[in-house]
Amino acid sequence: MDLAKAAVPHQPATPPDDTHRPSDRERERERFRRARKRRHTWIAALCTLLCLGAMAAAAVASPGWERVHSLFLDGAEFREAFPELLRAFWLNIQMFLIAEVLILVLGLLIALVRVTRAPGLQPLRLAATVYVDVFRGVPTLLLVFLVGFGLPALRLQGTPSEPWVLGVIALVLSYSAYVGEVLRAGLNSVHPAQRNAARALGLNERQTLRHVVLPQAVRNVLPPLLNDFIALQKDTALVAVLGPLEALRAAQIKADYDFNYTPYLGAALLFIAVTIPLTRFADRLQRRAARRTWAETGR
Repeated sequence: MDLAKAAVPHQPATPPDDTHRPSDRERERERFRRARKRRHTWIAALCTLLCLGAMAAAAVASPGWERVHSLFLDGAEFREAFPELLRAFWLNIQMFLIAEVLILVLGLLIALVRVTRAPGLQPLRLAATVYVDVFRGVPTLLLVFLVGFGLPALRLQGTPSEPWVLGVIALVLSYSAYVGEVLRAGLNSVHPAQRNAARALGLNERQTLRHVVLPQAVRNVLPPLLNDFIALQKDTALVAVLGPLEALRAAQIKADYDFNYTPYLGAALLFIAVTIPLTRFADRLQRRAARRTWAETGR
């Protein structure tokens, strides 16, 4: 009997199955949640369509609809003007990209100066505070006028003469004040224990700022930064008052020539095509940050 048992090959023990199998009650609850979500989605879509239909019906039934349709919704005028608007909109994109890089650099410098506590940098902190207070208080359109017409009037050597360059300078001066404050809030949001832990690991002040504090600060304020840059993309149209042929200026010229305002609608659609994806991306980042905060703190 012992020999027979020894001849039988050893069978490995079957590992226990730890896979969670939901109970009937849990599956019923999950089906109920999915059905409720589908129902709410259909109700929201139906209510939205009804509201849009009511607004459209009210607009069409208004006494001045025919005139509005001919002046703002002329299909032939839109098709004729759109290629030129699209070419002009490329200048808006270029101004936005150039200004965005410069704003990030200048805003970060302003934020770093304002959060430092070195006594010798007190003059720089005071200058940064005055800069933020002044350029956040001046309307962006007024700043475009001041820089666009005032800077060339100084006749300084090396002063740019291209209107779009002067417009970018005005946008950088204005938005750097806002972005600097956003980044300063991000730097202050990093807990001091992070700095202490980095110094305990042997990192100096510069390494701590670069590898520990700054990445966390940027992550905390990334959604507000994107909101500022969405506003910057729209405000590139303010440079039209200086004369460069960007989208708004091209629409204005076409509208004045044909006495039809449909080109303005085309320019608005171009800006919407850029800002809406950026807005949805910013909303997604905000939801992700909220979930991360809830997972880390339970609140």
